[in-house]
Amino acid sequence: MEYLKVSSKSSPASVAGAIAGLVKDGVPVNMQCVGAGAVNQAIKAIAIARGFLIPTGVDISCAPTFSDIEISGESRTAIRIAVYVHRISGPASASSDSPEVVA
Repeated sequence: MEYLKVSSKSSPASVAGAIAGLVKDGVPVNMQCVGAGAVNQAIKAIAIARGFLIPTGVDISCAPTFSDIEISGESRTAIRIAVYVHRISGPASASSDSPEVVA
C-alpha cells in the first residue's frame, strides 16, 4: 500500500492538493506521519482538502491508526491516516444526512 508521507515541514496546502487530486482520480488515499508536527500538518491538509472537495459534491473523513515502522534501522511509531470518500447529494454542505462511503 502506498502512503503520502507527511512531515512537520510539509505544506498543508500542497498535501491538500494531492489528497483532492487522488480523490478525484478515484485513488485510495492513505497518509503516514511520524511525530506530532507531521500529524498536525496532515490534519490541516485534510481540512483544506474538504474545502476543495465539498463544492464538487464529495466529502472526506479520516481514521487514524498506529503502525510500527523502521527508519534508518530504528523502530518508530507512525500514525497512518486512511481517508474515506463520501458522495453528498443535493446542495453541497458540510453536514449531509447519510453520506455513502465509497472507500
